[in-house]
Amino acid sequence: MYGGVDAVAAPLDRTDGEDQRGEDAAFMTMDRKTMIGELGADGPNPSTPEPLDLFGQFVGAWELEWRGKGRAGALGSVRGELHVGWVLDGRAIQDIWRVPLDPLDAGLMRAFHGTTIRFYDPRIEAWRSTWLDPLNGRVRRFIGRSIGDSILLDGLDQDPQERWSFRDMTSNSFRWRGEESIDGGQTWVLNDEMYATRMQPQP
Repeated sequence: MYGGVDAVAAPLDRTDGEDQRGEDAAFMTMDRKTMIGELGADGPNPSTPEPLDLFGQFVGAWELEWRGKGRAGALGSVRGELHVGWVLDGRAIQDIWRVPLDPLDAGLMRAFHGTTIRFYDPRIEAWRSTWLDPLNGRVRRFIGRSIGDSILLDGLDQDPQERWSFRDMTSNSFRWRGEESIDGGQTWVLNDEMYATRMQPQP
């Protein structure tokens, strides 16, 4: 008796489960698109008078060449990518960094895949930047300002103290530099650099 019932009921149960999973997948896809659409913005908010071009100049897609010391202590170079865009109604900028692109290169250095949210705070006349790197369990906070022809981001965390910078900036290229200090900022040691080239050059 039970064998007969199971033979009929089992296919119906699987079909119902497959339908439910299909509905859940469709809902999650639609929900993800809605979330991404709500996050992104077409450009800077026109009602915001702050100097958003300081980081707005980087909006777009970039190829990266990372240079630094690998896991074995030897200098190395790997390829990566950077994508930058306006978010949160055009009042902030978000960038996504992925290094390396080739998974086979992950053993050569400490790979990272993270994102930064940046926004201008008129109270301090500077940019607040927060870096999130789930791959390495890292969160870093910075205050960014224009210094001459460069952008300097001073770290607010002390484990160790860090500063990052954007240098040699043109419309189609820049150099990113990461440094750290263990003596309260009296001396700085270069950790790594990234050379960025815009994927679709601007005139």
